[in-house]
Amino acid sequence: MNLLRIISLALLLFGVARAEVIEVGDTGVTFVAPDEFKPLSQELRERKFPSSNGPGFVIGNEWATTTIAYDVKPQDLSGADMEELRAVFEQTFNLMIPGIKWKANRVSEHGGQSWIYLEMTSNAIDTDIYNIVMVTGIGKRMVIFNFNSTKEDFPKYEDVLRKSLDSIRVTTDQ
Repeated sequence: MNLLRIISLALLLFGVARAEVIEVGDTGVTFVAPDEFKPLSQELRERKFPSSNGPGFVIGNEWATTTIAYDVKPQDLSGADMEELRAVFEQTFNLMIPGIKWKANRVSEHGGQSWIYLEMTSNAIDTDIYNIVMVTGIGKRMVIFNFNSTKEDFPKYEDVLRKSLDSIRVTTDQ
């Protein structure tokens, strides 16, 4: 058991911390989940993310109007130029996401790791959406996060989403 898990377990057992540290697959990437967020049921995940390429893991608020989706995909980004890859994501999102409005679109360092950071609003069938997407390569795989909220809920959840985003750590050597 790694040191982070031991410390997290000890804090939880002694009631010092309530927030849950979640590891993204076996990548060594971890983040702290907001206290009230719980895993979405399979049915709710499929309704919210109907694509067969939807995320492997989703946690969210009681109504799933604000969620954090995360996954490990088999794409090898180890030799990729992150700026070129960011441009591909931007072009793809511009073509596929209705009403996209960019808030931020960059490559940035986070915890000693290079990440693509995409922040945007868009239109969905029944409501407007606020998304923050982060992508990086770990070994020969891609780790992706999607911090997602209705525009109506975003002001209420923005602080906890950004704290969770800021808590992302990479604890393995690549």
